Amino acid sequence: AKIGRLSTKDAVLFLCDMQEKFRPNIFQFTNIVSNAARLLQASRVLGIPPILTEQYPKGLGPTVPELGAADLTAHAKTSFTMMIEAVEKELQALGNPKQAILCGIEAHACIACTTFDLLEKGMEVHIVADAVSSRQTDRLFALSRLKQSGAYLTTTEAVLLQLVQDAKHPNFKESPDTGLLAFFSAL
Repeated sequence: AKIGRLSTKDAVLFLCDMQEKFRPNIFQFTNIVSNAARLLQASRVLGIPPILTEQYPKGLGPTVPELGAADLTAHAKTSFTMMIEAVEKELQALGNPKQAILCGIEAHACIACTTFDLLEKGMEVHIVADAVSSRQTDRLFALSRLKQSGAYLTTTEAVLLQLVQDAKHPNFKESPDTGLLAFFSAL
């Protein structure tokens, strides 16, 4: 039975369309990007490959700098899914990972379409609810709908702790501060 346990061995981090023009209209934009940045930082420490897309960058601008993704190749797209040909090829080159950790915007559009495509490919999809957004009403209904479709809803903190699994993990202290580091350091 699939229980949704994340593993560093077979996961990929999807970073969807966190671009400048979305900033004024997206609920909790700053927090969404901050949480996604924590996940990106952790993915680097833990060896989880990231994939970054930008929706029509000519009109919507580049990925916001605070994500910390300047070293990544952004796949430009116009479709409402991240699963464009270049991303499909990147997944194949990575050995077709079985788990997707998904964050970005917009929940009811590109996050939803990407989730449906990944689920149809047989991938396990973990949507990081505090790193995904759109307008508030769209966000709430999109997350509910995606859970109905078989995606796992989780949080940044839960993903980080699930990936390291133990406070004694060699990279635990290198992971972005979850607010629990001081607590677990005493162990």
